[in-house]
Amino acid sequence: MEYGRHLWDKVSVAPYQKHDVNPSDDYEAARRVMACCWGPGKPATTFVMLDSCGEVLDILHAGSISIHGQSANDQQRKKNDQQRVVKFMTDHQPHVVVVGAVNLSSSRLKDDIYGLIGKMEEDHPRDIGRDMDGINVVAADDTIPHLYENSRISSEQLQKESGIVKRAVALGRYLQNPLAMVATLCGPAKEVLSWKLTPLESFLTPDEKYSMVEQIMVDATNQVGLDVNLAISHEWLFAPLQFISGLGPRKAASLQPSLVRASSIYTRKDLLKHKLGRKVFVNAVGFLRVCRSGNAASSSEFFDLLDDTRIHPESYLCAQELARDVYMADGQDVNDEDILETAIEHMRENPCRLKCLEVDPYARSRNFENKKDTLNRIRLELIQGFQDWRKPYVKPNQDEEFYMFTGETEETLSEGDILTCKIKSIQKTQRLVYLSCREGLRNAQSQNKENMDPYYYEDRNNLENEKEKACKAKELAKKHFKSRMIVHPRFQNITADEAMEMVADKEPGESIIRPSSRGPSYLTLTLKIYDGVYAHKDIIEGGKENKDITSMLRLGKTLKIGDDVFEDLDEVMDRYVDPLVAHLKAMLAYRKFRDGRKAEVDECLRKEKHENPSRIVYSFGISHEHPGTFILTYIRSSTPHHEYVGLYPKGFKFRKRMFEEIDRLVAYFQRHIDDPLDAGQSVRSVAAMVPMRSPAGGGSGGWKGQSGAQGRSDYWNDGGHDGHPSGLPRHYVGGRGWGRGGGGRGPYNRGNEGGNGRSKDREELWGGSGNKRSSVLPLAVGSSTGWGSGW
Repeated sequence: MEYGRHLWDKVSVAPYQKHDVNPSDDYEAARRVMACCWGPGKPATTFVMLDSCGEVLDILHAGSISIHGQSANDQQRKKNDQQRVVKFMTDHQPHVVVVGAVNLSSSRLKDDIYGLIGKMEEDHPRDIGRDMDGINVVAADDTIPHLYENSRISSEQLQKESGIVKRAVALGRYLQNPLAMVATLCGPAKEVLSWKLTPLESFLTPDEKYSMVEQIMVDATNQVGLDVNLAISHEWLFAPLQFISGLGPRKAASLQPSLVRASSIYTRKDLLKHKLGRKVFVNAVGFLRVCRSGNAASSSEFFDLLDDTRIHPESYLCAQELARDVYMADGQDVNDEDILETAIEHMRENPCRLKCLEVDPYARSRNFENKKDTLNRIRLELIQGFQDWRKPYVKPNQDEEFYMFTGETEETLSEGDILTCKIKSIQKTQRLVYLSCREGLRNAQSQNKENMDPYYYEDRNNLENEKEKACKAKELAKKHFKSRMIVHPRFQNITADEAMEMVADKEPGESIIRPSSRGPSYLTLTLKIYDGVYAHKDIIEGGKENKDITSMLRLGKTLKIGDDVFEDLDEVMDRYVDPLVAHLKAMLAYRKFRDGRKAEVDECLRKEKHENPSRIVYSFGISHEHPGTFILTYIRSSTPHHEYVGLYPKGFKFRKRMFEEIDRLVAYFQRHIDDPLDAGQSVRSVAAMVPMRSPAGGGSGGWKGQSGAQGRSDYWNDGGHDGHPSGLPRHYVGGRGWGRGGGGRGPYNRGNEGGNGRSKDREELWGGSGNKRSSVLPLAVGSSTGWGSGW
């Protein structure tokens, strides 16, 4: 709800209006806007002039407008740019100037523009037209313009323009029509999800956020309506069409080009000719405005005034009767052939007649008592169709401007905070002191070390040093972190630590795709395997355009994980992540899966073996040392043995074989427990998700892993129980056989635990008296020989 409330506060603001203009006059009163975006030089500070419909009229680059150099050359360049800006404003006569609040330099730019306007009023008052009388210079948040600048829709709408021009256009349009500008970022790429509205939104999934976005945008759009003819003339105003009731993205995408080809719409009924089904038409038509605007402004065609109201065509007859009755009550000519049209026009010109109308008595007199609410709403629409119910635009106050220009918030900087600052310079003539405050020194408190035990203090100091080192490591990671221009429900611009923290309280199988520390040609998939166990998989991007840094930060045309190639992140989720998670959850829900680290699982199996000495007990567990693999632990006599099982989208890899189901893997293992193990087999050969290198060191396509606890690597053996000191696995020799059925000592005729040296038929070894075992599952439930309970 908090996220939705913040979004509603943003999109439910009416377009900017001057104080002497009635906000209900709608598009005719729209303002010409001069939008300014500060630039460091490359790109230069840019001014864009927009007409009242948001179309670009002119562009000016003035790189020296905010220069602070004291040399004669610098001052001359600044003066030249100031003169160019003055001429720019004189030529176009903007109603308002909006400055993008990026940093303190943009604050100084706002002051410079105010100074230029004041100079114009003093030196050239005749050049200032009526439209510029009392002109305002306002600051605006730069977030939406920045998202638009880097979006694909901006490249389609403003193909030839540079990034800063796109940003300035979005800045001006956001002032003219906030709803349409936000809707522009609700396309297939869903750039709106990158708009940070509240610190708590990180607890919401992208799907939850966009569901709230859709609800808010549908409410706001249908409250305002969509002027069809104006949108036909200005493509960017079509953006809210997908949120009209009854439409949605797919129908809106089909309807828009059809309307553009028609050039103009003269009546709501014409919408039925544009691939709009009857049911969809009934649902949507009440929110689609048809009036003299856009290309139809100069048309001689007849326009029904009711088509520019919220009155549904099904209620037109009721509205016409109401207008006619009021018209006749005024003693007007009832013989007029066009009495209905004349009556509605009369109501618009004399709204006081409808304002005085008492709906209840009128409804009783016309037997419309069941339509009182409808009649009252019709009355309001006849007074003024599509009256704007949005809250009027309010210029940011001093506090709001401060937070916008500095990037601070009330949580990060407020009265009462104690800051440790460093004096940068002192200007004695102006009595000014410039201070610098490093982040992390806030609320610093001195500690009294005198009355403290020296050893205790030393331990505490060491602890603080460790914490400081950890903080510095995180700060270094953030410093080298590069945000990517990617919008996807599963993508987040966060570091590895932040990704693990985000999924820490989620269920196993939760995943996030994030930027990779290896550079802009890589992404990383972070997957929660188990509580405290996370795996990281590299995704290699291909087909990138290396024109500039912006193109490098966009998503590659191809994505590669191992030998698999994907077209986009949706395909990665469908073909790779979702099957992987399904197999992960299947293993975690398996009846023989046990919680705990390897030593804990070993101890549990020892107890089970002690209770059932005739059985070969086994279980699966998580490998904390190699996230993404499972450990198959089994005890034949007294020593736990371990083998690794790899997790793949296609299933589980065990002994170089792939199994789609765990039961098939277990069946194979039980049949081949005594097979010699490949001496070259290691955890690398089975695991799709095993760390090949540490996360900091990159890797060659293998999985990286992180666990909540430290432990040494264990590929096949545990303290030498079932492995060679060299690290190679031991072949199993001797030991107890498969059960008590025939007193056999194992199928290898080695019998070093008292066997009789005879080779037994395997089918005799599974059963107590030579019973045949199942062809699918090796043992029957409750058998006195074999693998213990559960089979």
